[in-house]
Amino acid sequence: MTLERLYTPWRMKYVVSTEKRKEGCVFCNALDEGVEHDPDNFIVYRGEETFAIMNIYPYNVGHLMVLPRQHMSTLIDLSRQAQAEMMALATYFTEILAEIMQPDGFNVGINLGKAAGAGIDAHLHIHIVPRWVGDSNFMPIVGQTRVLPEELGDTYKKIVAAINRRPPQL
Repeated sequence: MTLERLYTPWRMKYVVSTEKRKEGCVFCNALDEGVEHDPDNFIVYRGEETFAIMNIYPYNVGHLMVLPRQHMSTLIDLSRQAQAEMMALATYFTEILAEIMQPDGFNVGINLGKAAGAGIDAHLHIHIVPRWVGDSNFMPIVGQTRVLPEELGDTYKKIVAAINRRPPQL
């Protein structure tokens, strides 16, 4: 069995960025800015225990994350209510994204800790990544450029419109 490697060089800029970042957790900061800033922060949904936000460094178009409102890094620390709401929203958003984007499949997962691949390991989050057959190509490797067929703002509007048509039943 040969182990294949998947390289994501476009993310290196994010990982090693020396840009001055706002103090604190990027997710908590976005949540704390208030509902009026949700479009700026790409927050698509606020639940009782959780929220959903678009990844601004997406692996693919439509990449969402579901997070607990409470800043924590482990599943063990989550209340049963937050655990249930996170899983219900992960299920809901695969349905919503399937409806509006018609992907061939999804990657859904949690990276617990830096060693497991978490780019931001201090605030637990579930990734929901729509996938299409053939959605990988040579551009990320050769051109160090990720080709996404839609701008984040356009995807945001589609997701929010779908949520408004059919809100989650938690």
